[in-house]
Amino acid sequence: MRDLLFHLQPTAPTSLQAQIREKIVTAIVGGQLPEGDRMPSSRALARDLKVSRNTVTLAYQSLVDDGFLAGKERSGYYVNRATLETAQPTPRRAAASTGGRKVDWVSRLAVSPGTQVNVEKPENWAKYPYPFIYGQVDVALFPIAEWRDCARQALGRRWLEDWASDHHAADDPMLVEQIRTRLLPRRGVMAGENEILITVGAQHALYLLSALLVTRQTTVAVEDPGYPDVRNIFSLAAGRVMPIPVDGDGLITDERLDGCDLVYATPSHQAPTTVTMTEARRLALLEKAREQDFVIIEDDYEFETNYVCAPLPALKSLDRDGRVLYVGSLSKTVFPGLRLGYLVGPPELIAEARALRRLMVRHPPNNSQRTAALFLQLGHHDAMILKLRRTYAERWRIIGEAIERHLPMLTRMPSHGGSSVWLHGPAGLDADPLAVAALAEGVVIEAGSVFFAGATKRNCFRLGFSSIDGARIEDGIKVLARLIGSREARSLADKHPGTSRRGTLALP
Repeated sequence: MRDLLFHLQPTAPTSLQAQIREKIVTAIVGGQLPEGDRMPSSRALARDLKVSRNTVTLAYQSLVDDGFLAGKERSGYYVNRATLETAQPTPRRAAASTGGRKVDWVSRLAVSPGTQVNVEKPENWAKYPYPFIYGQVDVALFPIAEWRDCARQALGRRWLEDWASDHHAADDPMLVEQIRTRLLPRRGVMAGENEILITVGAQHALYLLSALLVTRQTTVAVEDPGYPDVRNIFSLAAGRVMPIPVDGDGLITDERLDGCDLVYATPSHQAPTTVTMTEARRLALLEKAREQDFVIIEDDYEFETNYVCAPLPALKSLDRDGRVLYVGSLSKTVFPGLRLGYLVGPPELIAEARALRRLMVRHPPNNSQRTAALFLQLGHHDAMILKLRRTYAERWRIIGEAIERHLPMLTRMPSHGGSSVWLHGPAGLDADPLAVAALAEGVVIEAGSVFFAGATKRNCFRLGFSSIDGARIEDGIKVLARLIGSREARSLADKHPGTSRRGTLALP
């Protein structure tokens, strides 16, 4: 074989060496390079591909190391399919059907989470010009060099045994220490090492709590509107999920909480309204918990993003009876794909959560834990939070002013910060078709109906601003203003005041 040509992509995220290796492996596995064929010399292939000879030599050597090629002194490199073929099982044809009944998998399912209603967003949301999407990161704000440095340190031989081994149920002690001494004290929470469990994101912590604390005899109270995923998690296990309204002070703590066993709350910035629970309401919730003997799950996300005043300490910091279970996340502040969270609770509950986690995933990836620990320890997380707070505060101001100018018909829920705004439209507005119409014009919004468990309100929607450049915000709001103020929307509001049905608002 004299010629071996393929395209390389200099701008691809993988190196040229890795691309050369990939192309050759694909050709060998696919049978295009037969056993024993001589590969082009490193000099010839480098010339044809317009890369350095060293790049090709390193790629060849790695293929020799893995058995795809065989090197012969003073002769060159040869295809070594024999090693590959002995490692692969002989393919077998599936047995023909005997005519028996096929398995009815739907009837065998104990639960059907696929039928639940969830927040949906386009997979390619970042390609839209106006992505008012919640919970995503602006990659331009992420300190990639610092994270890469921490990852490089974590991967070093110094800590090889720490992350390469199966730790069964143990967590990275460095990450636990950083959470215990750096993150939690800022929320007024003091915890011992045996009171902290690392989870695969905050949602994993919530699922663990549901599995440990909820049965068909359990009544769970959730905020309404509220986080759909947590409502869905508890709905799979609880006998009753109670939607409790939210007002300008947070979760309402009245007689509707009587008889509950578990109450889920987001005091720092309520999801999705962004309301911060007042201190008086927090004290009332704790008093109600004592009176009714229920447990509170505090999902303390986005506490760093207060722009009007200093953030209130966590609800757990006021807890004197050990009734508050605290859930935190690094995914919200670092990047959502990190999938690292933590659960804080009494030692006996954490021990059981650890045992259950071992049955599910053993532990979150050790290398991710160590990288995150270094990111915290070296101060990169603190610097990133300061940068995010400044940037988000500016975007919060811009979006607020744009709403006042172009969407005066909407009511914005008052808040101290966060990375989104919650809006109420006119009575005749249906945000579901509005979201579809907006998407067609490059604006991604989240219709509010999915957040309601009780009486659904269709005239609400959420605008996130963590992943949209501040310079694009006002233009996106102008598009929404045009859609909402269209002749069809006004006509529907005039004909059917106070009513709203899915799909009835014909927006352009």
